[in-house]
Amino acid sequence: MWPLSRTLFPKQLQPIASERSLLQEAILRFTGPAFASPIIICNEEHRFIVAQQARAVGCANPVIVLEPMGRNTAPAAALAALIAAETDPDALLLVTPSDHLIANISAFNDAVAKARPAALAGHLVTFGIAPDAPETGYGYIQRGDGLADIDGCFAVRRFVEKPDLATAQSYLADGGYAWNSGLFLFSARAYLDELATHRAEMDRLCRAAVTNRQQDLDFIRPHADSFAAIKGDSIDYAVMERTKRAAIVPVDMGWSDVGSWTALWDIGTRDAAGNVTTGDVLLQDVRNSYVRSDGPLVAAVGIDDAIIVATADAVLVTRRDMAQKVKDIVTALKQSGREQSASHLRIFRPWGWYESISKGTGFQVKLICVDPGAKISLQKHARRAEHWVVVSGFAKVTRGSDILELGPNESTYIPIGTIHRLENEGGEPLLIVETQTGGYLGEDDIERFDDQYGRG
Repeated sequence: MWPLSRTLFPKQLQPIASERSLLQEAILRFTGPAFASPIIICNEEHRFIVAQQARAVGCANPVIVLEPMGRNTAPAAALAALIAAETDPDALLLVTPSDHLIANISAFNDAVAKARPAALAGHLVTFGIAPDAPETGYGYIQRGDGLADIDGCFAVRRFVEKPDLATAQSYLADGGYAWNSGLFLFSARAYLDELATHRAEMDRLCRAAVTNRQQDLDFIRPHADSFAAIKGDSIDYAVMERTKRAAIVPVDMGWSDVGSWTALWDIGTRDAAGNVTTGDVLLQDVRNSYVRSDGPLVAAVGIDDAIIVATADAVLVTRRDMAQKVKDIVTALKQSGREQSASHLRIFRPWGWYESISKGTGFQVKLICVDPGAKISLQKHARRAEHWVVVSGFAKVTRGSDILELGPNESTYIPIGTIHRLENEGGEPLLIVETQTGGYLGEDDIERFDDQYGRG
């Protein structure tokens, strides 16, 4: 999903298909009396924005577990199961990726209700998506006989890798196959028992990572060395394809894994010419295309079957049938050291965000937003000075031994080596323009003396 999705701000944290992020949509999908507070497994780079987004949709007390590095879904599910089992070994875990779309929530809830008796009986249940096309980009699951006394739930006969087109067509004609959604319902006890049986070393290392965890503010940090030693694998490969307790509930719920830009064209509302548009877009003689702008005006003339996506610092243009090749562009960007592979111009921090406006030799201009009640760390820079101008809101500024109160159109200068801090004690966002000058303007030129977010 580049250029929108990037390493430091991936697609699940962004409003891809609504005004809320995919993560927020997933959280709201599983609220109410039937659900406990969610356990969110995420990368530590994303911890503050994940917490902020959860709070923004009324999820005040999520359990947020910070993976020191990615090890695929089987260890992630094990961390969640081990933490849940500390309270209730038989707790049911509804395991869901944070970046999927489900259009028919009622159908999904019905499927979860069908799966619940099977999960309580010790089965590991997956949800199979009713296929409507011979899709070659998904794995398939062949269902077996129905489970005794559990309506709508079947044994799994086999899992199938992504097929070629002819094989996918045969699966569609057969009617006994479903797309593998990557959604699961099982008890903590059942999953951990099967993990210990089939991947004993993974189970041992996950237990060590949880046993020796640390609490960091509102976050849980598994033991890094134990977790790093895990040979990563998916839930499917590590457990589901090995266990004799796998079950499947078929469901048609308007599901998409949002795996490429084409997926948003597939599920989007199209105009009379077959186009799906988002943002400031102007089209002339364009058909069957997805055109999105998260920044500048995008104008397109005389093209068909295209994907055009513009952000503040990058533009993607491709044919719809080549959208999967975008990953090759990301690889090339990484190999060349381009910042556009990892970050946007706007960078989120626990206190708000900053956005680079202009940069040149010896200077950089940023727009900085500090959330109500937030403050940056008490810090200094060895190689740059900063000039702050308040655009809106009210700033409390520590500058050496001075404490300043600044309102709109007021400013201050922070010389090189001066200890300083910016705070927003008001109820509205504080917006300032920062001009940096000096011989080195890297983000690593910072020495922190006090930080409420636990950063060194």
